[in-house]
Amino acid sequence: MTIRPLFDANATAGGRNLGNLPEWDLSDLYSAPDAPEVARDLDWLEQACADFARDYEGKLGTLDAAGFLECIRRHERIETVGGRLMSFAGLRYYQLTVDPERAKFLSDTQERITNFTTPLVFFSLELNRLDDALLDGLFAADPEVGRYKPAFDRIRALKPYQLSDELEKFLHDLGVVGDAWERLFDETIAGLTFTVDGEELNIEGTLNLLTEQARPKREAAARELARVFGENIKTFARVHNTQAKEKEVVDRWRKMPTAQTGRHLSNDVEPEVVEALRNAVVAAYPKLSHRYYELKRKWLGLDRMQVWDRNAPLPMESDRIVNWDEARATVTEAYAAFDPRMAEIAEPFFTKGWIDAAVKPGKAPGAFAHPTVTDVHPYVMLNYLGKPRDVMTLAHELGHGVHQVLAADQGEMLASTPLTLAETASVFGEMLTFQKLLDNAKTQAERKVLLAGKVEDMINTVVRQIAFYDFECKLHAARRGGELTPDDINALWMSVQAESLGPAFDFMDGYETFWSYIPHFVHSPFYVYAYAFGDGLVNALYAVYQDQPEGFQDKYFAMLKAGGSKHHKALLAPFGLDASDPKFWDKGLEMISGFIDQLEAME
Repeated sequence: MTIRPLFDANATAGGRNLGNLPEWDLSDLYSAPDAPEVARDLDWLEQACADFARDYEGKLGTLDAAGFLECIRRHERIETVGGRLMSFAGLRYYQLTVDPERAKFLSDTQERITNFTTPLVFFSLELNRLDDALLDGLFAADPEVGRYKPAFDRIRALKPYQLSDELEKFLHDLGVVGDAWERLFDETIAGLTFTVDGEELNIEGTLNLLTEQARPKREAAARELARVFGENIKTFARVHNTQAKEKEVVDRWRKMPTAQTGRHLSNDVEPEVVEALRNAVVAAYPKLSHRYYELKRKWLGLDRMQVWDRNAPLPMESDRIVNWDEARATVTEAYAAFDPRMAEIAEPFFTKGWIDAAVKPGKAPGAFAHPTVTDVHPYVMLNYLGKPRDVMTLAHELGHGVHQVLAADQGEMLASTPLTLAETASVFGEMLTFQKLLDNAKTQAERKVLLAGKVEDMINTVVRQIAFYDFECKLHAARRGGELTPDDINALWMSVQAESLGPAFDFMDGYETFWSYIPHFVHSPFYVYAYAFGDGLVNALYAVYQDQPEGFQDKYFAMLKAGGSKHHKALLAPFGLDASDPKFWDKGLEMISGFIDQLEAME
């Protein structure tokens, strides 16, 4: 496979046509970077921020309920306009990260918005100096003000870690420096080229070869990934060292007890809940990943598994390519079978340019759903190559999109869902799609392939992400003791890999560098446990759906519409679930174990 011409939407995989892959139409945000609306909104934002600071700084404690509501709405409007500008700049950049003009537009936009919004730093700081009784009185005085209480509760949770106004403004301005390191990482990853059997590929195309049926092709891809990562390892180590050190400095000044505290606060989840999840998953490694990979080793007819066998297709699995139209039909039919409203919400993603699907040179790797702002709509990015896993990725990201559409009515301050709950609709969308495929399986072999694929996806979502979380915990703890060499980071990576994957595996030379391409470590430290949280939560939710289907859909939609307006305990209570119960996670893990039981019974 050669690198295709830029913006070839009619993408192919292995020479087979995937169909007409959609591209983003960003005109719902802005028509172009030089559109007059961009300049208009930047000018408005600068003035609105200055006016807000003039009208409210030092005066929040004097507002009555009506005045406080007006203050909130003006702040939300500022968030909306700034978010629209940043969404447009960011999405254009991710389409082509190696384009200097797009990188400059993103950087310039970010810097201007950072400068404009610096006067707003007072808002959360001053809020946290108000008496609880005063705020509670405002919430009680007007239901519209009271609706925002969950957002202010999250702001006030940061009160113990708040610095002086001057230092907070300094850190706000300094944020663009940390963002520059993230862009260095993105541009380095997107600019990497790999040569496998004489063909030049980007990182997505090369990682895709790890799921090829031909074992020599998988091995060649793994070794080429290791070679290229190794050549660039100093850059990746520098990015990780700098980001981890910056975090350590900020955490130390804020007196945060652990490197993970900030993530737990932003996720609105208690540390003990995350620890219970982590411990439950690690304790389950032997009955999950260790047991499954031993089964897979036998299926593949191997004495030992190598890292390039982890995501290998099964011998009886067909290597057919799923074209775009079939993928779309599979996912939307699964959504519609659960509730027609799901398919209706998903429809415009396919028809109105809300999805960018093709693999292109310079495009950011991976997949995501970006909510943009509540008065526009989400956009989904994929790197679609027609593998069955790509269909599940579509189901996953479309689930995010549906969630974001439903939550938008909450407004800017309340629509955003903590990461732990943000994965609910995405993983549930995957489960619906999987169950639809399983119900339609015509043979035992087809059923086996589907079950094995789902188990692998769950292991990647739960076991692998908790191993990633442990790696991050070790990385940040070690960085507090001084600069880490590439070999130091490699050793931390390998310390979690064997434990999580199990005794069926050998690890090739070079695999120790595979931490280097995981974007979450750079962009969102400790993000990864949210995937395991979401999978365990969805497994428990789906079990409720199977046992008590009556009325489930309405409760599910109500949960998604709530966005970030409720704590996870309140959202799960209608389903009779409680994530703070340590046994809760065992229930979710039992579903994965049950699927492996079914696979063992087929032997």
